[in-house]
Amino acid sequence: MQAQQEADKQAEGLPFPKVRDIKVISPFRWLGRAWHDFMSCPIPSLFYGFCFAGMGLLVTFVFEHAYQYTSALTSGFLLVAPFFSMGLYEISRRRERGEGCALAPTTVVWKRNAGNIGVFALVLMVIFLVWARASLVVFALFYTQEMPNLSGFLEQILAFENLEFLMVYVCVGFLFATIVFAVSVVAIPLMLDRNQDAVTAMLASVASLFKNPFTMMMWAFVIVGMTILGFLTFHVGLIILMPLVGHATWHAYRDLIEPLPAD
Repeated sequence: MQAQQEADKQAEGLPFPKVRDIKVISPFRWLGRAWHDFMSCPIPSLFYGFCFAGMGLLVTFVFEHAYQYTSALTSGFLLVAPFFSMGLYEISRRRERGEGCALAPTTVVWKRNAGNIGVFALVLMVIFLVWARASLVVFALFYTQEMPNLSGFLEQILAFENLEFLMVYVCVGFLFATIVFAVSVVAIPLMLDRNQDAVTAMLASVASLFKNPFTMMMWAFVIVGMTILGFLTFHVGLIILMPLVGHATWHAYRDLIEPLPAD
């Protein structure tokens, strides 16, 4: 409680984060910097990579018992990923400041601004629950066969007779994905780095998307592509790919948001 009160006091009087214009190819530069972070701090980075792989295995286990939630849970993995990545943001932050990359401090970094991070988590949870319900409704209204199972998921979903379902599902999914991505691009790094309040952090994320739409679209495709690749490698790829995404997200924040004069 005392730590949160100190964080709130520190956040008072902070100016609204100023968003920069950045180049479309910036995501690849972020990944390059992320690779340097990963190679400089391999043990803590791999720890979080194994956490992601374990989470992927858990999702797979759920798939085997709840076919109707297949797509919703897959997107849910992307939704909770920013919270698993907080430690990765802190590794990049500490390396940037020359503070080393010990694992222990990164596991409790959320305490720095627990209240606002909790508010942000609640917002994303509400969005996810609405999306899960919308996913089931679309399946019920447009899917022409029995609910897909894990082994034949893509084959069943992409079948020609399910073309109408696929179009509707992609449109609805894109809407929810855009909302989540828009409010979370730099939200958690801002809350961790500056003790920024949740509402301001989400608004700054939305501003980043609107000011750099093509760059952010490129970044979103990179994140989704790397996540899918991780799943297609039976979760082994997540051990490397997800830490890279986490480290790169910190560098995205640094590029997108103008630093405070004291930084």
